[in-house]
Amino acid sequence: MKHTRRLLAALATLTLPALAQDATVATIELKPSANPSSPLAYEKTELSVKAGQKVKLTLNNTGGILPQPHNFLLLKPGKMDAVGALANAMLADPQGMAKSYIPEAAKPDILANTKLVQPNASETIEFTAPAEAGDYPYICTFPGHWMLMRGVMHITK
Repeated sequence: MKHTRRLLAALATLTLPALAQDATVATIELKPSANPSSPLAYEKTELSVKAGQKVKLTLNNTGGILPQPHNFLLLKPGKMDAVGALANAMLADPQGMAKSYIPEAAKPDILANTKLVQPNASETIEFTAPAEAGDYPYICTFPGHWMLMRGVMHITK
């Protein structure tokens, strides 16, 4: 009986942290806008997670007014225009589509990203939110999209 209680106590200490950890995962689904007045936008332009929190983000490319490829790039604060300009320059790159229109030179400023997701498809990525609180921009870098298809992930303490 004493051994059974010890075994149960040991199992509880092993499984409870795992359950608590799963509960702290921020699960986010992001889609293109279905609003005819903003066809090149994400349906959500503001997301919020805690600093250091595990994030499971699904880019679900369904329901948009203009079916076309989209991606998701989470960027360092203040880097949206620079990354967007580099993405625009990829129009001249014959391998742009194969590279998911993610500029190699921008990699140090990209915290998380999906590949290009074709219409009626989805991709899920998992990452850890930045440890520093702040407002982190996210964009789609398919040619021309980043200027309208953008949002902010608020990282809170």
